[in-house]
Amino acid sequence: MAHASDGGGLEFRLPDLGEGLTEAEIVRWLVEVGDVVAVDQPVVEVETAKAMVEVPCPYGGVVTARFGEEGTELPVGAPLVTVAVGEADGAGDAAADDPARGTDPGVGAAESPAAGAPAAEKQAEGSGNVLVGYGTSEAPARRRRVRPDRPAATGVSGRANGTVRGAGPVDGPVRVAEPADGPVPVISPLVRRLARQNDLDLRELTGSGPEGLILRADVEYALRAAAARSGRAADQEAGASRVPDAASVSSGAFAAASATSSAPSAPFHSSASSGSRPGGTRVPLKGVRGAVADKLSRSRREIPDATCWVDADATELMRARTAMNASGGPRISLVALLARICTAALARFPELNSTVDTEAREIVRLEQVHLGFAAQTDRGLVVPVVRDAHARDAESLTAEFARLTEAARAGRLTPGDLTGGTFTLNNYGVFGVDGSTPIINHPEAAMLGVGRIVPKPWVHEGELAVRQVVQLSLTFDHRVCDGGTAGGFLRYVADCVEQPAVLLRTL
Repeated sequence: MAHASDGGGLEFRLPDLGEGLTEAEIVRWLVEVGDVVAVDQPVVEVETAKAMVEVPCPYGGVVTARFGEEGTELPVGAPLVTVAVGEADGAGDAAADDPARGTDPGVGAAESPAAGAPAAEKQAEGSGNVLVGYGTSEAPARRRRVRPDRPAATGVSGRANGTVRGAGPVDGPVRVAEPADGPVPVISPLVRRLARQNDLDLRELTGSGPEGLILRADVEYALRAAAARSGRAADQEAGASRVPDAASVSSGAFAAASATSSAPSAPFHSSASSGSRPGGTRVPLKGVRGAVADKLSRSRREIPDATCWVDADATELMRARTAMNASGGPRISLVALLARICTAALARFPELNSTVDTEAREIVRLEQVHLGFAAQTDRGLVVPVVRDAHARDAESLTAEFARLTEAARAGRLTPGDLTGGTFTLNNYGVFGVDGSTPIINHPEAAMLGVGRIVPKPWVHEGELAVRQVVQLSLTFDHRVCDGGTAGGFLRYVADCVEQPAVLLRTL
């Protein structure tokens, strides 16, 4: 992600964020202009829709420029910093002498056909590709090169005074970003899929990303424009088909006049119609909060969910945990025991560890259990994922839950920590509530909810007693199973909570 800079040195750009992400917000700069940075040293902390991550620079040298203030949103490929690579007295000279050797984001200057030997030596000091949230990797043996005759896009974002300007709507005919016989450059396969699902020809678009790269925003704008054109055409056709006679016009005008004269004054509606918006504090739906909003909205739109619940006597489970922690070994958390129960239940009812492929109209049952758990942080709700939870014991689960929870609170979760879940455990009892009907974490098929564990009157062995009672709820995708399967899963979980020996018999 480096370009030769006219000001000397290499221009390091915001690298591919992965997971279909196309932009990030600058949260905190970790270096100042004039600082000396080492290879792979983090230079900026950014917030994506997945997590807060530090971006390491693959080059060592002196920081000569920064692009974007804290709070600025940058697209993938936008400049971050310029680094003068090499000795202090000659850093960046080779880059300044030959500005024409700039390359595509992700292509080093040494690989450009116009690069000289000194630049190649400097480029070799870099560590390779930058993977946001994952670190850096070795540079690939071969990368694509930019054709010098590639046409510039009309909607490419500009750069002024160290900040990035977003491109506005483009009027008139759009220009094709690639020749008709070449591949269309898009930011991710998700964008290509979105266009294909809506029968949109990518060759008719002009990308607003660097080097004409087509971003998701470009596709969404084109779809909105097409919908607006279709709506106007439909209105015109409907208007042409209506030829009212004089009587209907007269009666319509009379009705409108009557409605106007009899309607009370409505200053609020008058204000709204004039273009003003209601007051109040406005909180942008962006970053993690925006991603959560989008995911929950999609889940509610696409998943026909249902919920069942049951009260369970958790007294014996609490006693078993106390006995385990009194043995002198590592302490076992309650959520780890509940996770062990979940994985055992999913082994018996694998329908709930699945996802729905809507395009193929197939239910995909998954072999591994990657268990997500809801964690509330200062930045909002996040769902870290415990990989291969089915293969972990209670001690390993406790350690992994603790690690991910601490990383979530500190804002250090990587995109890999937040993706790939197959089932979610939601302990909303920590908020002091008994029950809930949560929204399923798309594209999963189910979520187990656990309320607070509190002393309540309970009939135990034929007599009324005070027991530790918890409410368990299961929200499930009704496409993957019927109520009998969901009820069987929840009943098994409740049996293990009430009698932990049931779990031991099934392991």
